[in-house]
Amino acid sequence: MRSCLLFVITVIVFGSAVPTATPATNSERPVRLRVAVSGDLLIHSPVFNRALANGGGHRYDFASMFRHLRPYLRRADLAVCHVETPMTSRPPSGYPLFNTPRALARAIASAGWDVCSTASNHTLDQGQFGVDATIGSLDRAGVAHAGSYRSAAARRRPAILTVQGLRVALLSYTEHTNGLALPAPWSVNLARAERILADARRARRAGAQVVIVNVHAGDEYRHAPSAFQRRLVRRLLRSRTITAVIGQHAHVVQPITEIAGRLVVYGAGNLISNQSAACCPAATQDGLIAILQIEWDSRRGARVRRIRYVPTWVRHPDYAVLPVGDAARLGLADRATLRASYHRTVAVVGRSTRVQPVPSRAP
Repeated sequence: MRSCLLFVITVIVFGSAVPTATPATNSERPVRLRVAVSGDLLIHSPVFNRALANGGGHRYDFASMFRHLRPYLRRADLAVCHVETPMTSRPPSGYPLFNTPRALARAIASAGWDVCSTASNHTLDQGQFGVDATIGSLDRAGVAHAGSYRSAAARRRPAILTVQGLRVALLSYTEHTNGLALPAPWSVNLARAERILADARRARRAGAQVVIVNVHAGDEYRHAPSAFQRRLVRRLLRSRTITAVIGQHAHVVQPITEIAGRLVVYGAGNLISNQSAACCPAATQDGLIAILQIEWDSRRGARVRRIRYVPTWVRHPDYAVLPVGDAARLGLADRATLRASYHRTVAVVGRSTRVQPVPSRAP
């Protein structure tokens, strides 16, 4: 799905003028959206070195790593990614101060993601230069973004995309920046409840009918949501201004759970990284694509009706991200390894009448 990015005032986006928004729909019939949300794009040096090899040593080619995800992303009405690391023209680098080749932005677009959250604990690894360069890379690729900004004025303009006639806002925040000082107050959004709620209200005033909040937070390698996550999510979900809360950061999946009748995706895990049992928990190779089924009507507004999630696993050494069920069916990796990944993910994320894995049984 290719969405269009709207602001309520006329601004310049991707080099062209965007007109003032008008009401997207006055229909009394419910509108249903499928929003696909994935985990961290965490580009360690072995990952970008593989991309360089994919490009014949002359360019970085990440596209093949996401090839098997395209059907899920392109069937969604809106696909949301999370950019963990800055993308600049400087020489690439891995942990602890990341810098990712700008070619990743083109691969994000070609895979089918429409918009990316950019607020993470590594957003400031290359300072304000990295923030600006990442935004520029996504702009050139035609991918919308939220969470880090070039200016105070840019921060005040919420990212709103028109999807199936509805205006959908993405807001993005990080719990911390690994101790790095913000170059400016608007460089990256910090996850503070009152700030998020104020931004959600601003997005509503700008015409958003659906408000999705992405929070990069939690304890690394811990499946259980942290106290910070639980407090923040409960506070946010008390407000009907916010439609959904989704998250990443822990490098492992966390539960999809129901709080006062509302579903929250605490953590989608790593989508791609070099992490594995060689350095970290085996579950760092696991991730998921959460497919939120959102319904909007003029009387009740927007709500998440149910969530289906696709367990994923990163194959080494080519770093192909594999939907576990498809990979087992097509023989793309060892079946026992894929089954173990599926069971790890489902045991944590869970299942209920409103939350179901895809496939519904281990491959």
